[in-house]
Amino acid sequence: MAEWTLEEWAAPLILSLKICITASVFVALLGVWAAWWMTRRKRRGRLIIETVFMLPLVLPPTVIGFLLLVMLGRRGWAGIAYEWLFDQPIIFTWIAGVVAAVVVAFPLVYQTMKTGFQGVERHLEDAARSAGAGEWQVFRYVTLPLARRSFASSYILGFARSLGEFGATLMIAGNIPGVTQTTPTAIYTAVESGHMPLAWSWTVAMIALSFLMLIVTSRLNESLNNK
Repeated sequence: MAEWTLEEWAAPLILSLKICITASVFVALLGVWAAWWMTRRKRRGRLIIETVFMLPLVLPPTVIGFLLLVMLGRRGWAGIAYEWLFDQPIIFTWIAGVVAAVVVAFPLVYQTMKTGFQGVERHLEDAARSAGAGEWQVFRYVTLPLARRSFASSYILGFARSLGEFGATLMIAGNIPGVTQTTPTAIYTAVESGHMPLAWSWTVAMIALSFLMLIVTSRLNESLNNK
């Protein structure tokens, strides 16, 4: 680590936090909406839809990365649309890392929220509707508060999965120091080049951060259980 300044050492950690904080917000919103939409009523093709939602959980990260590369590349429809809107390609930017993190974390958030929404007693929602509440009011004041434990757990899971993402991120964001190099890819590069003390320093930092997240999750669950 002697050749590395503190700023250079901290850059992958800061970028990882930037990506996972952004991704965890998006994936929480998407996961909550998808779970609520799927649990409201029986839908045609439900099995197919849920299978698509859960696919990133079982696919190898490199396969996910390849599919994203095809879609977000300069010849892919999503990549063309992004470049037209923002006048720059999305591949090999930190935004690509956010996209990869959202995709791989989505199944965990979706499944957790789906379980939470299924545990909400329907007669409480029906009572709110009979009192004149609209669907948004029922969701905001009845459904979501009753599923708050699942929401807290799903957010932490999404954050943690985003923080540790490696394969898909490497495929579409690359491993450019100071630009797209996250902590997992930095550790990989350090090990590959034989800089074990540097790899250990990042590993210890990630373990400490994960340990802190687990403590926060436990405290949060205790707080919600006491309410």
